[in-house]
Amino acid sequence: MYRKWQKERRVRKLWVHPMLSAREQFGEFHTLYEDLRKDEAKFCDYFRMNYKTFDKLLDLFKNKLQHTNTNMRASISAKERLVVTLRYLATGTSLADLEYRFRMGKSTLSVIIREVCSLIWSELYPKYMKMPCINDWLEIANKFEVSANFPHCVGAVDGKHIRVIKPNKSGSMFLNYKHYFSIVLMAVADSDYNFIYISVGAYGKDCDSGVFKDRAFWHNMINNTLNLPGPTSLPNTNIALPYVFVGDEAFALHQNLLRPYNSQMLDAEKSVFNYRLTRARRYVECTFGILANKWRIFHRPLNVSLDLAVDVVKACCLLQNFIHKEEGVKGVQESLSGCELEEFLPFDSTEMVPTTANEIREKYKEYFNSEYGSVPWQNNYC
Repeated sequence: MYRKWQKERRVRKLWVHPMLSAREQFGEFHTLYEDLRKDEAKFCDYFRMNYKTFDKLLDLFKNKLQHTNTNMRASISAKERLVVTLRYLATGTSLADLEYRFRMGKSTLSVIIREVCSLIWSELYPKYMKMPCINDWLEIANKFEVSANFPHCVGAVDGKHIRVIKPNKSGSMFLNYKHYFSIVLMAVADSDYNFIYISVGAYGKDCDSGVFKDRAFWHNMINNTLNLPGPTSLPNTNIALPYVFVGDEAFALHQNLLRPYNSQMLDAEKSVFNYRLTRARRYVECTFGILANKWRIFHRPLNVSLDLAVDVVKACCLLQNFIHKEEGVKGVQESLSGCELEEFLPFDSTEMVPTTANEIREKYKEYFNSEYGSVPWQNNYC
């Protein structure tokens, strides 16, 4: 009762702290932004994008982000709101640190970051992460064939644990096998390091395969509603095979999802298949690596509410696609060896199309070991 009485007696001494009221004189946005516009390299380093990309991003939702002024105070501009959010994502700094840098209260910063991340998702998703059509899948497959020497591959699948502070009353639901608290980012990536599909927020304790099977993407795949092209012949052969995604050993084998052979039961041909599949699969690991290197918010546990953590992850993934679309992929090695995080043609074949997942994997194995599908260096890595 005494504590309740004390709380009720408290009177707010200041409407706005004097330090925060000096935002327009000393806040980082007002003192630094115009100078950054004069130096593109510095601007890119600060915002993780060039000023043309920044301007286009702002134009996409400026009207929805701009608030009206009140009799009490002028609203924070849409541009300043975007700047604060991008700096939060780019540096991973705490809200307490941003408070001093931008002269805004922590509660205001939290509201702004939540609003901007939500708008990034709602405004960019329909264009920059839409579900591919048949021609889109064929283009993705062509690029995988060129860059990874893996024909008919339409995406690499994997999951990444995103560190979070333990949510209240969650027990061990978010405690993963590495003994830290996390949510799972499940993703499908193309060979340009873009996210084709993401799902964020599964419990850290869940395995990749279990998370993937609970997602809409898996159900669309097994129900043949992903708009994938039908089976066609592999290059220079009459072997007709379906278009496939590639994943690691954590995923279940399916007609449209290939995984490696068991490492305990490998012969030379299976080793070649595993190597070729790994070259394609590591594009998703590198996509995760680019994400974490650009947005350093992922270098520490997300100390925010669970729903805001999900919004932050989704926004960063979409921003990666957006920046790649506007600027291209810069500074990414074409070789995957150093990456640690990494018109529709009618069916025409003289062979029966394999009907089971094992048969399909066997056919890919045979192709990669044939004179038509092998690459000169593959035996050096098996």
